[in-house]
Amino acid sequence: MSKLTLEEVAKLAGVSRATVSRVVNKPERVSPKYRERVLKVIEETGYQPNQAARMLVSRRSNILGLIIPSRADLIFTDPYFAALITGISRACNMHDYTLALFVFHSQEEQDQVYQRALGTGLLDGLIVTADKITDPLIPQIIARKIPAVYVGRPLDKAYTSFVDVDNVAGAYMAVSHLLRLGYQRVATITGPMSSTTSMDRYEGYTKALAERDRSIEDNLVVYGDFTRDGGYTAMRQLLPHHPDAVFVATDTMALGAIQAIHEANLTIPDDIAIVGFDDLSPATIADPPLTTIRQPVNQNGMLAVETLIDLLETGPVPPRHTILPTQLIIRATCGAMKFNNGNYVP
Repeated sequence: MSKLTLEEVAKLAGVSRATVSRVVNKPERVSPKYRERVLKVIEETGYQPNQAARMLVSRRSNILGLIIPSRADLIFTDPYFAALITGISRACNMHDYTLALFVFHSQEEQDQVYQRALGTGLLDGLIVTADKITDPLIPQIIARKIPAVYVGRPLDKAYTSFVDVDNVAGAYMAVSHLLRLGYQRVATITGPMSSTTSMDRYEGYTKALAERDRSIEDNLVVYGDFTRDGGYTAMRQLLPHHPDAVFVATDTMALGAIQAIHEANLTIPDDIAIVGFDDLSPATIADPPLTTIRQPVNQNGMLAVETLIDLLETGPVPPRHTILPTQLIIRATCGAMKFNNGNYVP
């Protein structure tokens, strides 16, 4: 059947054009008798409402934007973003929203992409991955009063809604596990301190050491950049200082650290134990499989969409702050060994 018009659907259903429009846009305002009659015709004919017309009536496009302030090559090679986008797109499909992804390939393109996302007027709202301490995008979103939900903890929580995991508790759990096993020189490969995620995971590391009266050794703290190469380089910096265990702030960096340990002809966990953070698919195929902190990345994405829809329907005040728990997943990179003054105790 050729594409029907609103008037033709109304004629087939025996109702007015206005009634069909209300069923399409605000079905709760139509009595069940007429709503069912119109919906039956829509189902039988496969009628698709004109999206532009719906926008004029409802002032909603049912399009959500996703901005990830990283270069496209980093986004599409990092399993974290793959899992996050999967959760976001799944929730959009469940709630009949279209997802528009805004990416850039160089820093020169960044401002152009930002302005395109903020200035189209076609988006109902934005989801933004945001853990940078200074991010020029967030003040622009707030100033333009664009409904937005952030994945990660923005530094300014007063005017922002976000979904995140308890990074402090997760890192604390990881380091406490290593200390309970008896490891003495626990290092960390953390992310850049321009990131609230890195700040929180480093806080968890220091908290676990402090509770056991362990001092922070500067040469056991190395900064990476969340990439595998960054983890590899950081681990090579640590090796001369002889740590017997390392907490790595992401699984991706942990994979690079494992490579550096192997190249140094050291054994995991006999020579160096290692714990990551994320529990994405590469953790299970690492050699050996990676002990890590599981965060619900997919669920984060879905909750971000659901929170944004709630903002659109009920208003932005008060801001919504959702913090999800993490879980320690024990695998072979720090087996159930215990040490007493350097001696193995079964």
